[in-house]
Amino acid sequence: MKKRLLSLLCALALLLCAVPAAFALEGEGQRAAKTLERLHLISGVPADKALKTTATRRQATDLLVSLYGVTSSDREVSPQEYAVSKGWVTVTSGQQDPIPTNEICASLLRQLGYEGFTDENAAIYARRIGLLTRDYEETLTLGDLYELARDVLSFPDAEGVPAAQQLVEAGVCTQAEIQDLFPEELTARQVADRYMCAVFSLDTYYSEDHYKKGRIDNGGSGFFISGDGLAVTNCHTISSAIRAEVTLVTGECFPVERVVFYDQDMDLALLRVSRTTVDKKTEVPAFAYMELSKSPDLRPGDRVYTLGVPLGITLAISDGIVSAVNHTTKEFSSPCILNTADISHGSSGGALVNTKGHVVGVTTGAYEGGNNLYISIPLDAIQKADWNAEGITLEEVLKEMLEREQ
Repeated sequence: MKKRLLSLLCALALLLCAVPAAFALEGEGQRAAKTLERLHLISGVPADKALKTTATRRQATDLLVSLYGVTSSDREVSPQEYAVSKGWVTVTSGQQDPIPTNEICASLLRQLGYEGFTDENAAIYARRIGLLTRDYEETLTLGDLYELARDVLSFPDAEGVPAAQQLVEAGVCTQAEIQDLFPEELTARQVADRYMCAVFSLDTYYSEDHYKKGRIDNGGSGFFISGDGLAVTNCHTISSAIRAEVTLVTGECFPVERVVFYDQDMDLALLRVSRTTVDKKTEVPAFAYMELSKSPDLRPGDRVYTLGVPLGITLAISDGIVSAVNHTTKEFSSPCILNTADISHGSSGGALVNTKGHVVGVTTGAYEGGNNLYISIPLDAIQKADWNAEGITLEEVLKEMLEREQ
């Protein structure tokens, strides 16, 4: 009897172990396909093998038209002819050829009403504004295409209206069916997908000679708070600099033009970043940006995320909880936030984000002798600053700081 019971328990244990493994077999493309099927945009979920095949122009165009909420009964022409008539598609040949990533991105951007891109740089443009949540190869698999389509559904068009709302208005699906695309609380994955494009690495130079030689003297993080180039970082990341540059998730590099506001006592700075790249080859119409929380109302135990560039290695996200609010320390003139979301050297100036995706603080430092005690600065000073001020140059900031020390 004992042996039979032991055998049953072992069998049950093996079965339970197999459950997460089965779920792990479901790829991102398959999950995206299930979402599109649930919203009546595709018929059936292809097998995993089919999702790994190369997506064609015809498949991309069919999906493009479906995303706009147009069904076969709504049009008298083929999906391709409809997309061409709308101006979304410009390449009409080779319908069975692989769909280039740049090409489908250009079509989606046109459909969403965005401007300022070309057929050659559409993928970079889409990554810069957050339409692409990861880097894709030059051509897409069918699973990639479904992932991209799913991400488009929750992305706002040029007027700020999510693409999924078009489907509801067209009667393709209901408001209830799209609710999962807009969760009240975001996971770490969703925060990274939506907002990593608004965070940057900040490199500073202490002399013209160092700048010309490409010798970086200091580094940190920062994030945009407006599409026209206003960005937040720590004051100490720019305190000795005469030049500074920011590098986006796309690898594009932009110079810092002015310092609109800075507060040494709270270690905060508001920067104006040029919309023309350092090499002057690209001028962007706007940057992706993050919203500041108007009323953080943080309490111990609230979940938060940090976005920054730890150790200057790569853009990264960490999660944790608020440990304490109104934490006083002699380093800052006002109380700070203690939290457990990891940061490292290089994370200074990054964003502390709540589960709604709003910035509630600026990551600044840590108690190195403690255990997961990280310091973030509230945004009161930034919110009270004059965002329309002309500002001053980095050299002028340095001069003012040196005069104060004398």
